[in-house]
Amino acid sequence: MRSSEDAGPLQRAGRRVGRALHLPFTGTARGIRKATHAHGAGESGLGKLIELHAVNGAGDVMITVALASTVFFSVPTDEARGRVALYLAITMAPFTLLAPVIGPLLDRLPHGRRAAMAGAMGTRVVLAIALSGAVATGDLELYPAALGVLVASKAYGVVRSAVVPRLLPHGFSLVKANSRVTLAGLLATGVAAPVGVGLQQIGPQWPLYGACVLFTGGTLLALSMPHKVDSAKGERKAHMLTHGERKPSLRTVGPSVLHGLQANAAHRVLSGFLIFFLAFLLREHPLPGQSAAVSLGIVGVAAGVGNACGTALGALLRSRAPELIVAAMVTLAMVAAIVAAVFFGGLAVAVLGAVAGLSQALSKLSLDAMIQRDVPEVVRTSAFARSETLLQMAWVIGGAVGIALPLNGTLGMSVAAGILALGVAVTVRGLLTAARRGTPHPRVA
Repeated sequence: MRSSEDAGPLQRAGRRVGRALHLPFTGTARGIRKATHAHGAGESGLGKLIELHAVNGAGDVMITVALASTVFFSVPTDEARGRVALYLAITMAPFTLLAPVIGPLLDRLPHGRRAAMAGAMGTRVVLAIALSGAVATGDLELYPAALGVLVASKAYGVVRSAVVPRLLPHGFSLVKANSRVTLAGLLATGVAAPVGVGLQQIGPQWPLYGACVLFTGGTLLALSMPHKVDSAKGERKAHMLTHGERKPSLRTVGPSVLHGLQANAAHRVLSGFLIFFLAFLLREHPLPGQSAAVSLGIVGVAAGVGNACGTALGALLRSRAPELIVAAMVTLAMVAAIVAAVFFGGLAVAVLGAVAGLSQALSKLSLDAMIQRDVPEVVRTSAFARSETLLQMAWVIGGAVGIALPLNGTLGMSVAAGILALGVAVTVRGLLTAARRGTPHPRVA
């Protein structure tokens, strides 16, 4: 009896210790759930999509860390350029052929969007396991698996873009919803990246094990999405080319969307170019007093912070004319690139990275707003799929230029300025004209 009385305080103390250890995790989980489900997002189902996109971003960055260590950091610079070029050729080049097929293929599965997102997650579970066997050696079988990861990731992104309009809470605009979803992915990426680097210290395959766990959870979360995700009531396909006046297409809604898409393509070309060019440039010529890894980290953090700030500002600027925002952002990025070319150095490159991240995020959210406003609802979700495909192809082109260019900082920043100058020349006048005239609401066929 006495031992039982003695056990009482011990049990109570044990429970208190358990609660103290458990509280940070449960408290954090409750805080995340409260944030993602705020303002009606929980009731509409948008909160679950926000969480799913966070899982997607975290899993993708784990795979990126594993591939970067194998393809880029583990070999000398000249060999690394060859490996990255091979990676781009074997994964990105076929993807440019597959990407135009992804949208139309997924259009045929309007009642299976939950299954499609779950399939994209589950596919990456299998491919992460396959990559874990090849990542340590860098054998050729790594590249087909990496291509599969890229295709699955883009397929998820296309479906996610189509799902968002179905989950809008009352009073939410599409740009605000996209801002929340995108910001969640960026924050999850920022948290998962150092975790992936830490796992990399244990072994090259460990970030892939982490990705496997994340994508397994993502598969279950995708299947638990609301049933209305699979609704396709009133939808029709969008086409980039005009096939007659009776079939709505992106060319039938006026210049705003097309000029906005062109400006965003310039941003994506710049993004792909800077990622590959600066990766090799800073590895060979790091910032003064810093290692190559730290130099890349500084520029990467600057770009990430800029992107996050742009995404957060997107909701605040949603009532402004999106054409003016796109025109201002492509011009701002061009000015930053010109300054980086003239005053090339660590600070100028970091500022360019931040401005590029900020301007790309705001331009993309503004493009989303123009699609929401100008594209008839019957083809709007399909239009998102087509625009995402074109922007991914623009990123591939920029990456190829970045690999091929000699490692000269001033030359590289001049090329970056030229890319954006072309974007300004092609788009700004048309965007300003469209903003002055105003865009009539589209007729729904």
